[in-house]
Amino acid sequence: QVQLVESGGGSVQAGGSLRLSCAASGISFSAYRMGWYRQAPGKERELVAIITRSGSINYADSVKGRFTISRDNAKTTVYLQMNSLKPEDTAVYFCNAYFAVGPRDYWGQGTQVTVSS
Repeated sequence: QVQLVESGGGSVQAGGSLRLSCAASGISFSAYRMGWYRQAPGKERELVAIITRSGSINYADSVKGRFTISRDNAKTTVYLQMNSLKPEDTAVYFCNAYFAVGPRDYWGQGTQVTVSS
């Protein structure tokens, strides 16, 4: 059974930081592209950052220079360090695991991030 369990969300003032974690189980973690997405109320889910199995990284323009994605294959965990948070970063953040063969696409349950001004 595949599980992606996010943690680390919460409420913070603008300019603050949070670190999200996503612990994966039931998949060959090192083979998957891992990513973070977010969905704000009334908006579509959008990409925040992805990291491939080889370590290549892409960020949404809106978070470049403020957010850092990383992965620890030994711990089967992906992280999102979020600095200089803005009210517009308020959203539910979802962890994603993607494998192109199949394809196999898994989502966590989401964790709320609220940034107040």
